[in-house]
Amino acid sequence: MLNQRIKIKALLQQASIGTHVTVMGWVRTFRNNQFIALNDGSTNYNLQVVVALGMLPEATLKRITTGASLKVQGTIAESLGKGQSIELLATAIDILGDSDPEKYPLQPKKHSLEFLREIAHLRFRTNTFGAVFRIRHSLAFAVHQFFNERGFLYLHTPIITASDAEGAGEMFRVTTLPFDGTPRNEDGTVNFKEDFFGKSTNLTVSGQLEGELGAMAFSEIYTFGPTFRAENSNTTRHLAEFWMIEPEMAFYDLEDNMNLAEAFIQYLIRYVMAHNSDDLQLLDRRLAEEEKQKPANERSELGLLDKLNFVVNNQFERITYTEAIQILLESPAYKKKKFKYEVSWGIDMQSEHERYLVEKHFKKPVIVTGYPAAIKAFYMRMNDVCEPGKETVAAMDILAPGIGEIVGGSQREERLDVLQKRMEAMHIPVEEMSWYIDTRRFGTVPHAGFGLGFERMVQFVTGMTNIRDVIPFARTPKNCSF
Repeated sequence: MLNQRIKIKALLQQASIGTHVTVMGWVRTFRNNQFIALNDGSTNYNLQVVVALGMLPEATLKRITTGASLKVQGTIAESLGKGQSIELLATAIDILGDSDPEKYPLQPKKHSLEFLREIAHLRFRTNTFGAVFRIRHSLAFAVHQFFNERGFLYLHTPIITASDAEGAGEMFRVTTLPFDGTPRNEDGTVNFKEDFFGKSTNLTVSGQLEGELGAMAFSEIYTFGPTFRAENSNTTRHLAEFWMIEPEMAFYDLEDNMNLAEAFIQYLIRYVMAHNSDDLQLLDRRLAEEEKQKPANERSELGLLDKLNFVVNNQFERITYTEAIQILLESPAYKKKKFKYEVSWGIDMQSEHERYLVEKHFKKPVIVTGYPAAIKAFYMRMNDVCEPGKETVAAMDILAPGIGEIVGGSQREERLDVLQKRMEAMHIPVEEMSWYIDTRRFGTVPHAGFGLGFERMVQFVTGMTNIRDVIPFARTPKNCSF
C-alpha cells in the first residue's frame, strides 16, 4: 500500500533514531553511488538516503539519476554529515519512474528564471518554486480562514457573465457561434440570439457586482476566484488570467473598508511567517543575492523578511489623492525629471509614482483615498464636498513596496439617483443593469468592498519580481502553454 509512506517534512521534524520508515520522492542528486538526496515537495530540505556498497546491482545504480522517482525503505540513523541531523539507511529501494539524465532539463545547478518559465511543468521541483508555491497555498488557506473567522460567507460568482464590472471593455468573448458564417442582423452586427446564451457574454473581469448582491442579503461576503483581462500588456506586472479576492460588506463606510483591508493584509503575512518560515528564509537569501546584482541606487533598503516584519508591525500611512499628487510634485524625483510619466491632478498614478510614495517618501505601505471621479468606476460613491471640476469618489488603493497597487476598493454608491446619473454619464447600459440597480431600490444601505490581486500578494510575500513566477501556468499575450 503506497500511502503508508511518511512525508520528508514530517520525518525531519519528528523521526526517532532506529525507526523503520518508507519514504518516496524524486532524486535531487546521487553521489558516489552511495548518497541520494531525496525530495518529495513537502519541504525544501532533502533527506539523505545512504545506500550500502554492494546493496544494489550496477544496473539499478545507473537508473538512480536526477529526476528519477524512488520508494525507499530503511532505518533512521543519526547523521554525521553537515546540514542534517538524521539520514535514512536504505534496506530496500524501488525505482518508480526513470529519468533520462541526457534529456532531463533540471540538472543540479542554478537555472535562470527565464529558462524555468519555459519548463513551467517541471519548475515546481526547484527550491525557489517549491517555496513560492507552498507559500501561495498558505496564503490561499489564510484568505479563507480570515474571512471565516469574521463570519463572512464565501460566494461563488460566475466566471461567464454578460456584464463588464469595470466598464473597461478589455474582455475575452465567450461564444459558440462559428468563426465562418457568423449570423448577422440586418445592420451587420452579430446576431447573438443564436449564440448559446442568447446574448453577448464574456469571461468575468470581476465578481464585485454579483458580490454586492450577496452582501445585500448576507451582510458580509467574499469571492475568491479567477478573473480575466484581455489587456495586451506584456509586462512583469500583468496577467490575462489571475485570481482575485473581493469582499463586499453591507453597513461599511470607506474607513471600515480601509481598516478591514489593512487587517487582512497583515493577517495573511503573519500566517505565512508562522507556517512557512523555512521557505521565507530561502527566498530572503535568494532576493539578497538578486539585489547584489543591481546598481547600488536601485537596491532595496529592506530584505524580504525585514519588509514583511515592517508591514505587520506598522500602521499603514493614509493620505488623500490630492496630498499624494502634491508630494510627487514637490519630490526631488519630479524636479529632476526622473519620472517617465507626467504628474498633475487628475492623472491615474503610474507604478513609478506609487512606488515613490511607498518606497522613498513614506517607506511603508500607503492607503490613498479620494481619487478623481473621472478615472474611477461608475459604482464608487461620489464624495459630497468637491471643488468644481475636481469631483472625487470615496475610493481607496493600498500601495505596497516593490509592486505598487495591491488593493483597490471603495465605498459603493448606494444612492439610486446618483448612481443612475453616473451610469448614464459613463454610458453604462442602465436597462441591462436593472438587476444591479434593484439593490438601491429595495432596502439600500451604505456598503463597501475591495479587490486584492492574489498574485500580487504572492509576489509581495515571496519577493518575486515577475508575476509570471507566482502563478503555476501564466497566461499572457501570445502565451498559453501547458
